[in-house]
Amino acid sequence: MDQLDKQTRTELEAAAFRRLLKHLDDNRDVQNIDLMILADFCRNCLSKWLVTAAEERHVELDLESAREHVYGMPYSEWKANQPPATEEQLKALEARQKAKGNTSS
Repeated sequence: MDQLDKQTRTELEAAAFRRLLKHLDDNRDVQNIDLMILADFCRNCLSKWLVTAAEERHVELDLESAREHVYGMPYSEWKANQPPATEEQLKALEARQKAKGNTSS
């Protein structure tokens, strides 16, 4: 990637991001908590990262608009259609968070 010019690199990264959003949209059965357990990020993280990127470039983008872009629907609609986290998921997330805390000294 280092050999690519900045414009091409940006276009490829943007295309990969759009593909990630489509993949997440195609796999809506994967809950945010599942992503947090496995990868330490979720759709909400992506939304917040978009807002941060906009702020760094002095572009106005509110969190709800970013969420709607990432989720492909209003966040309230997404949340209403998601089952609550199971006890097993909550325990797995807690274990991951504890493990992160123990390794980052």
